[in-house]
Amino acid sequence: MEKENLETLEEAQKIRSLLVGLQVSNKPQDESLDESMKELEELAKAAGAEVIAVVVQNRPAIHVAYYIGKGKVQEIAELCQHHEIDVVIFNDELSGSQIRNLEEVVGVDVIDRTNLILDIFAQRAQTKEGKLQVELAQLKYRLPRLTGLGKQLSRQGGGIGTKGPGEMKLETDRRHILRRIDDIRGQLKEVKKVRETQRAQRLKSDLPIVALVGYTNAGKSSLMNTFLRQSEGYDEKREVYAKNQLFATLDTSLRKISLPNKTEFLLTDTVGFVSKLPHDLVDAFKSTLEEVKYADLLLHIIDASNENYELQKLTTSKVLKELGVDNKKIIDVFNKCDLLEDMPATSKSENVISISALTGKNLDQLTEMIDSIIGKKILEINLLVPYSEGSIVSQLHKEAEVLSTDYQEEGIVLKVKIEEDYYERYKKFHLV
Repeated sequence: MEKENLETLEEAQKIRSLLVGLQVSNKPQDESLDESMKELEELAKAAGAEVIAVVVQNRPAIHVAYYIGKGKVQEIAELCQHHEIDVVIFNDELSGSQIRNLEEVVGVDVIDRTNLILDIFAQRAQTKEGKLQVELAQLKYRLPRLTGLGKQLSRQGGGIGTKGPGEMKLETDRRHILRRIDDIRGQLKEVKKVRETQRAQRLKSDLPIVALVGYTNAGKSSLMNTFLRQSEGYDEKREVYAKNQLFATLDTSLRKISLPNKTEFLLTDTVGFVSKLPHDLVDAFKSTLEEVKYADLLLHIIDASNENYELQKLTTSKVLKELGVDNKKIIDVFNKCDLLEDMPATSKSENVISISALTGKNLDQLTEMIDSIIGKKILEINLLVPYSEGSIVSQLHKEAEVLSTDYQEEGIVLKVKIEEDYYERYKKFHLV
């Protein structure tokens, strides 16, 4: 099949969606409806949908039965028929009865933002822990909607909002769901024990831990890969999956970074955040997110090319506060500076830097900042090692950075950069 025909077929197979947003005039908003709808569109695309139309409404209050006004619901029904829409996606969370009422009028599947995000997570989770966490969040979301959703919960097959527990028909029996929730919680407790054992071993290694946090698609995985490429003993297989897409990766990654300047640390990636991130998801992923509690330093990755980076910063800060880690040492890393002519105005704090994870721009400066916070004090000294103690030279090459070597009559003069902790071993050779 020719490439052109293949692309046409792929487009034809995409789920055709219509997005709906509501601006409640008497309710304060954290973000503009326009920006929130743009993000919803990106979420829909990430879930595999094609956005055909967008409908917004301003109302003084939420309609109890339909969320939006009856007239607007009828308008959406006509648009669905005219554009052959497969699914209508609302920007806010709906009750089970609202979804049922809307589906009866519009004639197609209706899901809300929470269900959409849960579906993306279900698609992307790779590890057993990740899949259990997503399923737990899905079941907790669906449990209070059993009465309102009725037959919708036993829906199976393709489409957004049908991925996961629905295929197992758990939703038809409340007691069955509750038993499954208890079962998942038990399995996650066992996984948590394993994680705590692994964490204890890491803490014994005495290597500092640096955690990447930030909004989804800000470039956390790309930055991790850039560090890995500059790390000694680089192996392409150790790179993590990175793609310009919301929630491209969910599972926590941990890699040892050993840079040429002798800076060493454990770098851990965490799930990205998004505005209106479902509470059940945050709760389900808490054991994973708790990795940041044990980090010595947080790198808050910010997409500088995004017009709403201030809002994204705020969203991340809220989640960090909820996790109780907002008092940790943090470097604000403005990423994707290669896409901008002028960088956004930042505070004069010393822990702020602009970089490009893609090109590696200013990565050396970021490394210096990391080292100044977590690194051990480095001394640059001259040592005179007698020829009779030649084994010391070999040891120095392992424990220090040897800048120069000069063979003189009295012995070997080495100019080295060495950690203060190691200095005591070689103090007697110090050439003042």
